[in-house]
Amino acid sequence: MSDKGIGASVRRKEDQRFVRGRGNYVSDMVRPAMAWGVFVRSPHAHATITAIDTTQAAAMRGVALILTGADLAAAGVGGLPCGWGIKGPDGTPMKEPPHPALAQGKVRYVGDAVAFVVAETAAAARDAAEAIAVTYDVLPAVIDLEGAIAPGASLLFDAVPNNLCSDWEIGDRAMTEAAFAKAAHVARIKLVNNRLIGNPMEPRAAIAEHDPATEKTTLWTTSQFPHVVRLLMGLFVLNIPQQNLRVVAPDVGGGFGVKQFHYAEEAVVTFAARRLGRAVKWVCERSEGFISDAHGRDHVTEAALALASDGTFLGMKVETIGNLGGYISTFGPNIPTNLYGPLLAGVYTTPAVYCAVKVVFTNTVPVDAYRGAGRPEATFVVERLVEIAAQEMGLDKIEIRRKNMIPKEAFPYQTPVMMRYDSGDPLGCMERALAAADHAGFPARKAAAAAKGKLRGIGLSTYIEACGLAPSRIAGSLGARGGLYESATVRVHPTGQVTVLIGTHSHGQGHETTFAQIIAEKLGVKFEDIDIVFGDTDRVQFGMGTYGSRSLVVGGAALAKASDRVVAKGKKIAAHLLEAAVDDVEFAGGTFRVTGTDKAKSFAEIALAAYVPHDYPLETLDPGLEEQAFHDPVNFSFPSGAHVCEVEVDPDTGKVTLIGYTAVDDVGTVINPMIVAGQLHGGITQGVGQALLEHCVYDKATGQLLSGSFQDYAMPRADDIPAYAVSTHSTPSTDTPMGVKGCGEVGTIGSPAAVMNAVVDALAGYGITHMDMPASPSRVWAAIASATR
Repeated sequence: MSDKGIGASVRRKEDQRFVRGRGNYVSDMVRPAMAWGVFVRSPHAHATITAIDTTQAAAMRGVALILTGADLAAAGVGGLPCGWGIKGPDGTPMKEPPHPALAQGKVRYVGDAVAFVVAETAAAARDAAEAIAVTYDVLPAVIDLEGAIAPGASLLFDAVPNNLCSDWEIGDRAMTEAAFAKAAHVARIKLVNNRLIGNPMEPRAAIAEHDPATEKTTLWTTSQFPHVVRLLMGLFVLNIPQQNLRVVAPDVGGGFGVKQFHYAEEAVVTFAARRLGRAVKWVCERSEGFISDAHGRDHVTEAALALASDGTFLGMKVETIGNLGGYISTFGPNIPTNLYGPLLAGVYTTPAVYCAVKVVFTNTVPVDAYRGAGRPEATFVVERLVEIAAQEMGLDKIEIRRKNMIPKEAFPYQTPVMMRYDSGDPLGCMERALAAADHAGFPARKAAAAAKGKLRGIGLSTYIEACGLAPSRIAGSLGARGGLYESATVRVHPTGQVTVLIGTHSHGQGHETTFAQIIAEKLGVKFEDIDIVFGDTDRVQFGMGTYGSRSLVVGGAALAKASDRVVAKGKKIAAHLLEAAVDDVEFAGGTFRVTGTDKAKSFAEIALAAYVPHDYPLETLDPGLEEQAFHDPVNFSFPSGAHVCEVEVDPDTGKVTLIGYTAVDDVGTVINPMIVAGQLHGGITQGVGQALLEHCVYDKATGQLLSGSFQDYAMPRADDIPAYAVSTHSTPSTDTPMGVKGCGEVGTIGSPAAVMNAVVDALAGYGITHMDMPASPSRVWAAIASATR
């Protein structure tokens, strides 16, 4: 095995440019004769546009172009497409109203883009944007999820009664009702999964450039899936032939799902560049991102768990209202449905599960995937409900989980809500996490905290995730409007060095390192001699991009498959050169060898022979050594694990302090332990942010965003986070070529419930059995004050 191959903690090769300030970000790029664009956005959540006066702005110095929704409509520009449609239980398609790139006739959230100004400088564009006079007839805003579907609620779209995009369900309702009918106890909970704003380090940005001589247009954009942007924008929005449209996503400073979608800004900037015949640049300001980047989560849920007298789970019912916001985003309808309902079985043997979801429009920023995307919401429902059941029945919270957990020997395990888990050891993860967190010693620590006037609590969360978002045939049956395969090309140069062209993308996860490790292991090439290329539709074959923890699970599998094809061809070349049968040639550690002999050729020698075919089996093999592979998985992959959180609460201020956090996760085969640990740290921190700090709040009367800056929207800082204790307890996936499962989202899935279970445990002495996220100091203090009145 290479010392930098699979399983090695190799330091990230991409950090060499990042820490030196040599990254290539869209906002840093300058193109010849480049103009600047600024969007005019609605200050109202819901209003009819009665007039847009651009006269003064158009006359201002330096203004090159002003676009409105009417201009785009007149030019035949299409609306933004949805990439995933859902249906009701009777097969009724979801309501799919148009989503114009610039508002036409109506605005539907604060931040809805109304016009676009292009000028010679950013300052001139901003001045002209402020001079555009838009007249609105303000309408009642619909913000509250339950109120949105109430009789008489103001409608966002005339063609969408009750603001209801779709009624959706999964599971056997009759079987679940029968389970509840024989239950000795039913635990119930109503909870809110709070709305989040992603806030990646790099704000979104786009530069489009058009060459009238060739009719070629290039878009540089901060995207997690440039090929999909090219397909959606070229085919559905701007009607640009694919061969004339190039989309490049260079270095991307954080995505978290926020950069997964085809945004209106990409299409408008590209349209403007084509109309002007020059480059146009737009960079999102941070405050603008708060009202234009897709938001995450935002559910209201009522759930119930039916139990036998001994605590055995009999059935679960879940009713959820999921927020879509003002329009359907690229994957919006899929998040609170297909990525949520099928995960409500969790790691338990509950025989009957039924979930009904109402997917609803409101006058808020569109909601779509955010790190975890549906799976954290499902885990939070399940793990809070299990805690409620244990408390109400007087059962130990650990024992009730042990009693109902899927045993390792039961895998592969078919759940009652579609999913077939391939492998796992949930009980093993939980037991290791409890031991590592010294759960047994908690009572003594709680007593010591009490002596200082503090409240100590400990919380457990177990979870399972479906990631990879595949295979295509299953995804298609669930409403996906595209394939969910991935692609890779392994290009071996005559000197034996390797360039990999891969269809996924990297926005901070260390893919350049991980993929290079796979090649180093597979081909025996030096880690330093491997180059990874992604993010350019003119260089890389079609790929689906990075989201849903699919890069290694699906993209890595395509890479492994292409590498195996290189080796297979190399064996044929080696057999010819070594005068042996192909079946007698073995390959290991970068050397082709005739089994049982000292006859051998290095990988570099075979590569040179492939490109200088003087002694080569030309009658059976083409010259060159380059292989391409597409991989479409046979199943989702299913990471799982257990997280234990310990907190201390100051009853005088309500402040929650994380004392310790332990995670044991099953992510399958680990390619790079250091990168896995980094992904877990980041994911847990984002989950902690949701549990304790982050909360996107709208004024329910006006629809104004009240948490529209970092002054009002708190995210975790270094002093909010303890030293995490993370480790893996992996069972290799039986459905992926290398046994990998994915790790990018598991931290956000397990952590919110672990933190909130710990907070509620700390407050148990006040009779508090539930608290919605975030458990901010003011909320905790108010809960304590209410309980002691």
